[in-house]
Order: sequence, then structure tokens, then C-alpha cells
Amino acid sequence: MTQAIPSDMRSLTPHLVVKDAAAAIEFYKTAFGAVEQCRMEMPGSGLIMHAQIQIGDCKVMLAEEFPDCAGSTSPLSLGGSPVTLHHYVENVDEAFQKALKAGAQETMPVSDMFWGDRYGKLKDPFGHEWALATHVKDMTPEETMKAAAECFKQPVGS
Repeated sequence: MTQAIPSDMRSLTPHLVVKDAAAAIEFYKTAFGAVEQCRMEMPGSGLIMHAQIQIGDCKVMLAEEFPDCAGSTSPLSLGGSPVTLHHYVENVDEAFQKALKAGAQETMPVSDMFWGDRYGKLKDPFGHEWALATHVKDMTPEETMKAAAECFKQPVGS
């Protein structure tokens, strides 16, 4: 019997549109340890119309930018993206440095955050925003709100 959600998938999967999908796959392999699972090229063009990678326990689909198709414009062509991919890792400091060495750009340095994560943000060479985090402290909602109130007493940037 066919399953509505394939057994090897989650119910929600990011689908990224990029300029130069082949280069993006290689970047994600180097920066985040991605494993390429499939690649389908447009006949006669070599452009990737669909690919799937796995980062940690999550799958990510991606495709080449095709400006003539609705919804197929990359963040580079749009001038940015309001979407951030949040990626939990075992050691955020090491993972962050690995991504920077692979070509990512730091947008927020790694630091300890009021909600119990060690957290930093970067932009990949294809315009997608990533937040990398390692959970370091379990906190109750009350502890988190108290820590947030204390954090927001500080002037921005200090």
C-alpha cells in the first residue's frame, strides 16, 4: 500500500532554490556533512532540476534557479531571504568554523544565548541563512523568560 508520507521522509522538508545547484551540493557536503541522495538533471542542459541531500537526520531538497518558473528564484536573485534554516549540531563552534572555511559568511558570531543554546548565524554562498546551535542548558519557560528579560535590559550590541 502506498503511504501518504514516504517512510524515509518527514512531513516537512525544506526545498532550496539556488544558483549553481551542483556547487551548492558540494558546499553543503563540505560545510555541513551533507550526503547526496539523488540528482536529476534537465535533459540536455546539465542543470539540476531536483536533488536531495541529507544533513544529520533531515532531508533537504534543492533545485537550480529557473526564473521563468513561479517559485524558482534564488535568494541571490531576490537580494536575500527571510527564511533561516536552524541546524542543531554536537559542537557548534567546530561546525561554525567548518562552514566558514567552506565559504559561508558569518552574520552573527557564536555565543551563549539566554534560551540555553550556544548559537551563531551565517549565510551560505548561495544566499541562504543558517543558524547553527548546540543545546547546552535545559531551562523551564519561567527561567527562559527571566533570562530574556535580563538580556533585553542590555543595549543592543553590548
